[in-house]
Amino acid sequence: MATILLVIFYVLTPLAIIQLCRSYRWVNKLGAVIIAYLIGLILGNVGLLPRIESSAAVQDILTTLTIPLAIPLLLFSTDIKKWFSVAGRTMLSMLFAFIGVVSTVVAGYFLFRHDGVADLWKVSGMLVGVYTGGTPNLASIKLALDVDETIYVVTHTYDLIIGVFYLLFMLSVGQRFFLTFLPAYRHTDPEASRIEDFDGKDPYRGMLTKKYLVPLLRAFGLSVLIFGVGGVMTLFLPESAQMAVVILIITTLGIIASLIPAINRTEKTFELGMYLILVFSIVVASMADIHRFVAASPSILFYVTLAVFGSLLVQVILSRIFRVDADTVMITSTAFICSPPFVPVVAAALKNKEIIVSGLTVGIIGYAVGNYLGVALALLLRGF
Repeated sequence: MATILLVIFYVLTPLAIIQLCRSYRWVNKLGAVIIAYLIGLILGNVGLLPRIESSAAVQDILTTLTIPLAIPLLLFSTDIKKWFSVAGRTMLSMLFAFIGVVSTVVAGYFLFRHDGVADLWKVSGMLVGVYTGGTPNLASIKLALDVDETIYVVTHTYDLIIGVFYLLFMLSVGQRFFLTFLPAYRHTDPEASRIEDFDGKDPYRGMLTKKYLVPLLRAFGLSVLIFGVGGVMTLFLPESAQMAVVILIITTLGIIASLIPAINRTEKTFELGMYLILVFSIVVASMADIHRFVAASPSILFYVTLAVFGSLLVQVILSRIFRVDADTVMITSTAFICSPPFVPVVAAALKNKEIIVSGLTVGIIGYAVGNYLGVALALLLRGF
């Protein structure tokens, strides 16, 4: 009975979190993922879970299932055609952002690898994932590389803290600062782009109505099938490589499935995927030992800071050389560092609607390739 209650708690608590975000503006600003982590940390460190003998088994099952099921759902709504329709300067800025993230993460690895952080190469992979895509990539790479729960939570917590300072800079003095050495944005048609996604409205509203529920169940069934295909493929691989390969196979199949119009047009698949991310966040945070968190090396904080602001510096330097405008630099950097939901926020601060679509597209590209980059770089750095 206790096991069933624990599963129900993990699976249904995100509903309460979503309702809180819907009801209280300050909670919504704080973010559903942060609330999920706080709930998980409290649950895991007040002495409740140790009394449930099967809690570890429940946690292992949920962490193993949620991310592989979420990845295809997050990718089903991806519009591959838009990847190739982004303006040239945006593509150039995106390339510079990729270079910035990878180069600073690699530099940080060699700078901090002797500071006592176990498996720092895994942290490197997660940072590349989260700063080219977002939390889903961070969670996917955590699972693919079998990252310790406490190290994962520490890394993500520092990411959230540094992200606040990054976003405050972008929303306040960022544009004025960058315009001192980058060209201004040249408007073509101020009304060409409209805020369609991530516009501040409740994205979960209506998901349980017949209009959305039946198509979502079909999409979820396809996600289960993709997970199954990935699982079968691992039967031919050594155990040490199985989870990493599963994540990459699932990512690839999710992108391929997005090319099918009927799947691509299914509404609310991204939101359902993010719901699973919330479940994962609560579970993995409840597995973290807060005493180990307090004792964690400050090197991870310094590493995260370097990854965020170092990657921005590299991107700005390259953009200065190739004359990429300030607004485009800011929106592509935001799409990578903070993920697509923050693109309209920064665009509004810049008073520039034209860059929203390109910013969202860049962020979605990051979601799709972040798993590949993160796993590949981590495995490469492990050899050094």
